[in-house]
Amino acid sequence: MRPTLASVVLVADLTGTVVFAAEGAMVASARHLDLFGIMVLACVVALGGGMIRDVLIGAVPPSAIRDWRYPALAFLTGLVVFVLPPALRLAPGGPVLAGLDAAGLSLFAVAGAEKALSRGVGPLGAALMGMVTGVGGGVMRDLLLARVPLILVSDIYATAALAGAAVVVACRRLAVPVAWGAVVGGLVCFGLRLAALRYGWNLPGAAH
Repeated sequence: MRPTLASVVLVADLTGTVVFAAEGAMVASARHLDLFGIMVLACVVALGGGMIRDVLIGAVPPSAIRDWRYPALAFLTGLVVFVLPPALRLAPGGPVLAGLDAAGLSLFAVAGAEKALSRGVGPLGAALMGMVTGVGGGVMRDLLLARVPLILVSDIYATAALAGAAVVVACRRLAVPVAWGAVVGGLVCFGLRLAALRYGWNLPGAAH
């Protein structure tokens, strides 16, 4: 039986929630925040982008509020990271945490684009919603930590999410099965992000 659009969005959304909650909690732990701070950052990173997307496309109340599984997974993941021995927590900037972040970005880019399309959003808007879903939580995290958002200064990040979401939209226009479109779009985002990290790819900056 072919996966439905709703099931693809749900699986990508929930999996991305766990991945981004873990990433947010580990960043909070590295900044020596207490239990409350770790839980807040886990939830902000995991749920922030999806909530922004849902408000913008009129899917209110947002899934993170309507469906108990979203906050439950974010809280549980944050708690697991909190009780982990320090030696098992991943250091920010390390390859494993960077891979987790790329995976979360890919899952959310796919889920965001698919959900926007299901709400009747046009191709360009759907691709942008995929990007917003992927980067929104990270922007909120960086603002809470009083640092310049990663997407403004990093190597290719938001661009990777936008590219993956655009592939999802293109696959839908070409009548590619939903699951295959999601896989291809996710792999494009994931591969582009990892390649940017590996080879130091950056968008051009302003001349000084």
